Amino acid sequence: MFPRRRGWPFWLTITLALVVKVIVLMAMHKAFFSAPQVKKMRMPTEKVERHLLGPASVPALPTKATP
Repeated sequence: MFPRRRGWPFWLTITLALVVKVIVLMAMHKAFFSAPQVKKMRMPTEKVERHLLGPASVPALPTKATP
């Protein structure tokens, strides 16, 4: 009638995949986001805002209407 299933149960496969995923995410967080490279790494907020936002956008020139 139904073929016999082989391998691990579905719930165990999902659980193992989630555990591995959490371990990888924790390792990545520890490696890249746990602390700044330099303890005194501070920048003025205004300078960061200016860099991220860039210069004020220039309004587009009005186009000439065709008669």
